[in-house]
Amino acid sequence: MSAGHTRNTGAMSSSPRCGAGTRAGHTCRAPAMRGKTRCRLHGGAPGSGAPRGNRNARKHGAFTSDVIAEQRAAMELLDETGRMLRKLKP
Repeated sequence: MSAGHTRNTGAMSSSPRCGAGTRAGHTCRAPAMRGKTRCRLHGGAPGSGAPRGNRNARKHGAFTSDVIAEQRAAMELLDETGRMLRKLKP
């Protein structure tokens, strides 16, 4: 009887690897897509990546100067209210 089938994994193990970082701080061990530096999960697949025209940079208005000024005014009002309540406390 044969001890087992030996697989020829030389080409697979010598292929370039994905250079993306994992949450654990290591690099991804998946093989990179042909002609790319990333695997199919980290941006090597066709159609992956940011959309054209930088649509990811659209503003939602949370950090506009008007909103920031409104938040600062609300915080000042809360601070003043807190100071007044501490003065009234016996």
